[in-house]
Formats: sequence, C-alpha cells, structure tokens
Amino acid sequence: MFETLSERLQGALSDVRSRGSLTDDDVAKAMRQVRLALLEADVNFQVVKQFTERVKERALGAQVLESLNPGQQVVKLVDEELTELMGGSSRELAFAPQAPTVVLMAGLQGSGKTTACAKLARHLREQRKLDVALAACDVYRPAAVEQLTKVGAQAGAAVYEQGTDRDPVAIAEWALERAASDGRDVLIVDTSGRLHVDQELMEELARIRKVTRPHDVLLVVDAMTGQDAVAVAQQFAETVNFDGVVMTKLDGDARGGAALSVKAVTGKPILYASSGERLEAFDRFHPDRMAQRILGMGDVLSLVEKAELQLDDDKAKELERKIRREEFTLEDFLEQMQQVRKMGPIQSLLGMLPGLGGQQLSQLQVDERQLDRIQAMITSMTPAERRNPDLLNGSRRRRVARGSGTSVQAVNQLLKQFAQMRKLMRQVASGRMPSLQELVGGR
Repeated sequence: MFETLSERLQGALSDVRSRGSLTDDDVAKAMRQVRLALLEADVNFQVVKQFTERVKERALGAQVLESLNPGQQVVKLVDEELTELMGGSSRELAFAPQAPTVVLMAGLQGSGKTTACAKLARHLREQRKLDVALAACDVYRPAAVEQLTKVGAQAGAAVYEQGTDRDPVAIAEWALERAASDGRDVLIVDTSGRLHVDQELMEELARIRKVTRPHDVLLVVDAMTGQDAVAVAQQFAETVNFDGVVMTKLDGDARGGAALSVKAVTGKPILYASSGERLEAFDRFHPDRMAQRILGMGDVLSLVEKAELQLDDDKAKELERKIRREEFTLEDFLEQMQQVRKMGPIQSLLGMLPGLGGQQLSQLQVDERQLDRIQAMITSMTPAERRNPDLLNGSRRRRVARGSGTSVQAVNQLLKQFAQMRKLMRQVASGRMPSLQELVGGR
C-alpha cells in the first residue's frame, strides 16, 4: 500500500535529509515536490495545500534551520504532520460496560462491507478474546445473507439471520435480543448498502440505529475509489453521525489518497484498515505507524505485535533447543512457515521493515504460490521423511512430486535449500556468524 506515494515522498525528502544546512529555497523546493507527490497520490487538493503550508511554516522556524541536523528535522516534521493528517493517535471501539457491545456497519454496495464485518469479528476474537455474533440485515443484495453466513463461520462468529423476507429493522432488533440472551460480547450488524447515498438508505440506517442503540457506527469505504471514497464519507458524515471509518482494499491502491484525506475532510478517524482478501488481513489503523511506513521508516511495532500473537514461549524454547542440538526438521520448518504466514502476506510484512519502502520493496516480490508449493511438498512426505530427509531416495522424491503436483526438480531444490539452511543454523549455534556471501549464496 502507498507504494507510489512512499517512493515519491522519500525521493522529495532525500535531498534535504542528507544536508547539513538548509536555506529557505531548499525548504520551498522540497515542499513543492511533496505537494506534487500528494496530488499524484489523489489526496484532496485543499488537504494538500493545508498540509504543505503547515510543514513549510514549521520548517522555516529557527529551531529547525539552526539545528545540528536540519534535514532530519524536516523529515521529522513531515512524519508528524502525516500522522496528524491521518488522525493523530489510533482509537479503539467504544466497548459497552455491559455486554453486548453493538457495532453498526454502514456503506455502499461494493465497498467490501460484508467481508469487513467478518474480518472485524475475527479481529475481536483473536485480539480481544471476545465472543462475537453477526446480524445479517442486508436483505436486498442477492446472496448477501449467504455470504455473511459463510465468512462468519470462517471467522468463528455466530451469524443471526432470518432470510430475506423480513424487515431488516425487525431482524436487527431480534438479533440484539438473541445476542443478549446468548451472552455474546459483541454484535456486529451488517446493514444494506446502495449504489449511491440516498434518502431510503439513510432512513433505514436511522431505524436500525434506533432499535439497536449501537456503541459504534463504522462506515466502510473502498480505498480504490480514491476521492469518490472521501466524497461518500463526507455525504455520510453530513447525514449519519458515524464514529469512524473502516478502509478496505488498501492494498489495491498504491496511491493512498483516500486514507490521507478522509480524516481531514470528515473529521472522522480511520479505525481499521483491510489490506487483503484473507480474513486476517485486517488491523487497527495506527496513523503514526502508517506515516513511518510511508516515509520508509518501517513499522516494527506492528510486526512485533503480529509475531507475539503467533509465537508461543514454550514452542520458541523448544525450537531453540532443536536448533542447538541440530534436530531442526522439515516438520519444524513447515510449522515456522505457517506461523509466519498467519501474520499476513509476506510482502506486507517486508513493508514493515525499516528501509524497505518504495522501489526497494517492489524489487523483493514474494510469490505466495511458491510457499504453497513448498507446503504441499512437505505435507506429501511421510512423518519419517520429514524428520529425516536422507530417506528421500529417487522413488520417494517422485512420489512426493506427484502428491504435491510439482516436479522432482522442485523437490530436489527444496531439500538442497533445507540442507543449506541447517548448515547455517549449525554455524550460528556454534557461535560463528556466516558471511554475507554464505547467507546470499547458501554456500
């Protein structure tokens, strides 16, 4: 996400970042480039104007120009203003003192609202250990109820539905009563969407809001529609008092203009962002962390949080013991790969590492399908073969290739790479750091 904007902003600031002294002209030139980068990223014109004026005013202050490293200070100012532009600090849902907490989801058709409901349900189950139910109140869009039932089951959430023949307001009221009687912690209400904002949509939302008394109303907007997404959010803000935004398909918009504009235009913060089709590709939106990623500073905090959710202390100690005793097997390798993939798309994880932004990240394309093939090859082996790859003679390798839908050459390559990895592990365990040539070339 934000690849184009990240690359352009880093390029605009690269000159001032390395300078030991700055003049007014240096700052003005950098701000012109920043302005162009933001406009090309489809950021609202008025938002761009206000943003660059604030940065320029602060950058021309004596505190910056007379500092020991004025270039770095200007980058720091851009980071701070980007953070403020996207909402300042992140905000959680307003959880009710007495369950169930009700979250009303609104948005236009095609925004990804129904899937966002399931993603939010999974997020609250995984992160907060909450018992979540979904109310299927979108009775107009074909197969919307069936879709929510399917993705709700994948998210591990109960789905309350009464088909498409009943009034959505009555379904919402019934679902709230059932959520309370079932002892659910959270009820997420999936409402009907429209192709555009109209009076009928707003009136139905108002009626559902009246009977459910939601603690949060979240507007789901599609980042790929750019400034249209901001316009929709503005229309909703003028007619429906929503509390925050769920930004979907953020991975599909390399520009990122909607995410940078929506808070400034509507006054409503982005609470969550969806950056992929998988249910786990959904997180709280942290403006400060996103600003750092855009400027190529990485997002180590989010990476650590994702890792902590997947790592088990006892398993980590057992893994360390196996590496030290040279007992690391293909089964262990498969388990570690699966844990990493649960954290999200590998490309997205790489984007959280400092210094891997823009062009550098685009050169490190990770083929998730190759990881699928590796998993298929390992699971096609017997437990004994995974523990001892030396058992894999020619006929066994042909069997593994057939079972995984790959080739014998692919199996050979996997075993070669695994042997090289174990060799490097032995060197690290013995206290000798391998050379860069060994790490890259596997020798």
